[in-house]
Amino acid sequence: MLENTLKKLALTEPKKMITYPLIVFLVAVLVLAVHFPNLGTDLKGGVVITLHGGNVNSLDVETLLKQQNFDVTVREIKSITGDTRIEIRASTDVNVQGIIDIVKSKYPGVTISQTQFGPSLSRTAQEQSLKAVSMAFIGMAVVVFLFFRIPLPSLTVIFSAFSDMVIALALMSVFGLELTQATIAALLMLIGYSVDSNILLTTKLLRRKEDTIEGAYFSAVSTGFTMSTTTLGALASLWVLSQAEVIDMIAAVLIFGLLADFMNTWILNAGVLRWYLQRGEKR
Repeated sequence: MLENTLKKLALTEPKKMITYPLIVFLVAVLVLAVHFPNLGTDLKGGVVITLHGGNVNSLDVETLLKQQNFDVTVREIKSITGDTRIEIRASTDVNVQGIIDIVKSKYPGVTISQTQFGPSLSRTAQEQSLKAVSMAFIGMAVVVFLFFRIPLPSLTVIFSAFSDMVIALALMSVFGLELTQATIAALLMLIGYSVDSNILLTTKLLRRKEDTIEGAYFSAVSTGFTMSTTTLGALASLWVLSQAEVIDMIAAVLIFGLLADFMNTWILNAGVLRWYLQRGEKR
């Protein structure tokens, strides 16, 4: 069944293969224009108050603090070792001591620690993150152009990687994931993975040994589909089994990006390459 589906995809008209992924990309851009993912505390600044022990319940803590008009976000986090802690996140202008006093009065046995991210530190983190993404894209673009030396296929590889990130960001916004240093690291990982799969496809089609373009595409998609599904399975297992919030967020972003990469590599990029090669054959 899967083999028949891949063969059917290999025979799909190139213009249709190009159109649908572009529509999805535009929808993702629209989602980001309406609501970009919220910045995490490490990027926008704020305070994180951590509670250990004391049989603390996250819902009770959030209700208690909001009754006192504190604008906070409370979440329960489990570490890899199984330890549980409660994190209270708030803006830098919050009355930290007031929160601590309220929590201690309710849970006398709790251990409390706090971490503050000042505006200057958060601004530096934003600048460094933006610089890292920009440099990664520039480096990737240079390598791709040097490798293929053909403008259209090279630009398609670069656009596919960009589209992977945009769609992943849009899904982060839809599912309420914050943009943090950890999720930015996951987005950077997507660049490398997207380039790998796109280079596999582009190399297979431009330097094909098969008699037809469709035959070369089917050979490439069979290999690439196996690579992508095994990676997706590993990430899904990581997301399900992990009890660490950071790992969950990284796994979720990578899953979003990989799903987008299925479409952008094996449909969009394949459609552009098939159109490009068929046009060359007609000449």
